[in-house]
Amino acid sequence: MKKVLLALILVLSLGALAACGDSSESSSKNGGEKAEKKEIKIGATAGPYSDMASKAIKPLLEEKGYKVEVVEFSDYVQPNLALGNGDIDANLFQHKIYMENFAKQNNLELSELVIVPTAPMGIFSTKFKSVEEVADGSTVSLPNDPTNLARALGVLEDAGLITIDSSIDPLKASEKDVKDNPKNLKFTPIEAAQLPRSVESVDLALVPGNFALAAKMNLLDALQLEDMPDDYRNRVVVNTKDLNSEFAKDIKDAVESKEFEKTIDSDFQGFGKPEWMKNR
Repeated sequence: MKKVLLALILVLSLGALAACGDSSESSSKNGGEKAEKKEIKIGATAGPYSDMASKAIKPLLEEKGYKVEVVEFSDYVQPNLALGNGDIDANLFQHKIYMENFAKQNNLELSELVIVPTAPMGIFSTKFKSVEEVADGSTVSLPNDPTNLARALGVLEDAGLITIDSSIDPLKASEKDVKDNPKNLKFTPIEAAQLPRSVESVDLALVPGNFALAAKMNLLDALQLEDMPDDYRNRVVVNTKDLNSEFAKDIKDAVESKEFEKTIDSDFQGFGKPEWMKNR
């Protein structure tokens, strides 16, 4: 009886070892948990950034053997939530400040992968053809949210129309920080999405690039375009755990390629390029 029991144990042990061997071999053949991810979903807000993902990023990844789906969103909340819960693998729609604040408020671990060319804010007018023509007492509509308001004031300062108190962080400037206003500009803060409509009713309108494009405005028609800091440029964002993954590296390589820049130059005119692209 003991011999039979020992024989049975030996057979079961050999079977288990064989199963482990088969499992290891299968895992090795298939790459196991380290298998390269070849299907990617990139989320982007509808408009120029879903177009950028589709026209400038997707084809380059497909050349590397990826199957790429661009998922469009209609707001600025869902793309990060979808990324955090794994419904998408990367997104393209937000700047650094928004990403960091959203991640903190929603307990997400998000990381910037690469900064992309971004539609800048512009000074638009149907009254004047140049900044030099701006008259004394001109009315100016600008965004009423703190981040975009600071950007708008920076554009006006770069155009030589106002001076902001130098002791103030330019990323946090507000109307009360305007030190000099030689043309006595009259500011009217309104919702950013309404700024394109305001162009007809004011002398100058500071319109963020995404809203200008959504309203079919030509960025190159602006009297002056924003020379935005990289903190305000949009970036491809991934979950922090995927930052060093193969698919993340391939997305970054695609964006940093000359082919990507050629598409930007031909299909996204007026978009401001990040420092890494301008300096290479």
